[in-house]
Amino acid sequence: MITMNSEKNFLAGRKIGGNNPPFFIAGPCVIESEDLLRTVAKEVKRVSEKFGVLILFKSSFDKANRSSVESFRGPGIHEGLSLLKKVAAEFSLPTLTDIHNPEEAGIAAEYVDMLQIPAFLCRQTDLITAAARTGKWTNIKKGQFVAPEDARQIAEKFTSIGSDRVTLCERGYTFGYNNLVVDMRSFEIMRSAGLHVVFDATHSTQLPGGGKVSGGDRRMAFPLMRAACAVGLDGLFTEIHPNPPEAKSDATNQLYLRDFENLVATALKIDRLVKEGV
Repeated sequence: MITMNSEKNFLAGRKIGGNNPPFFIAGPCVIESEDLLRTVAKEVKRVSEKFGVLILFKSSFDKANRSSVESFRGPGIHEGLSLLKKVAAEFSLPTLTDIHNPEEAGIAAEYVDMLQIPAFLCRQTDLITAAARTGKWTNIKKGQFVAPEDARQIAEKFTSIGSDRVTLCERGYTFGYNNLVVDMRSFEIMRSAGLHVVFDATHSTQLPGGGKVSGGDRRMAFPLMRAACAVGLDGLFTEIHPNPPEAKSDATNQLYLRDFENLVATALKIDRLVKEGV
């Protein structure tokens, strides 16, 4: 079992893990414009204050793993992170963004409160250890090819550097071609191993591949979120957009911004019921 130091389990000033309420990660998939960031950040801040919960505002400066070379990737690391930091500061929100190689870890760490490693890169040792060396909390997406029992080895790469500021994010398993399935046992297996576990409620609804743009079914995000919270988790990841069908990335699985408050309220109710009964 990996033992997390309970005295240091504070993310952006909030205690996480154990029977504490979940934290949330929310924002548009990719940085499309400053106006989009500001619209979403304003609602994220309102919901955070209404429920008194920690919400990290997220967006990607580069979607380096798009299905097609023709797909929109984002504004790039320096322009993108500057925009993210500017808007987040305006609303006093902590932030998260993706990194894709070791060189990006140190740069992004100057701008955000939490780093994130995409699922397809979850076994890249140099990337994981570079993130750990920054001292920042890091959310590692567990690959669609990784069993929950093997997630511990991912975390051990991170903790080998001397930092335990890591969360593992469940986002479904590859099930044949163009489909993902969430194994609800994985939350209990990983938390029982001493890991902080986050659920990605939107990417778990993807129908990957099948052409130049991956499909998805955002209708499944709420049922999957409710089920995951009922098993037990430490954080919840969602991508939200004012008009998802027009989004430049993940148009089929991002949630409507107007539904975010209901998602947070529902998750907190289920989480409270589950953890009070432990």
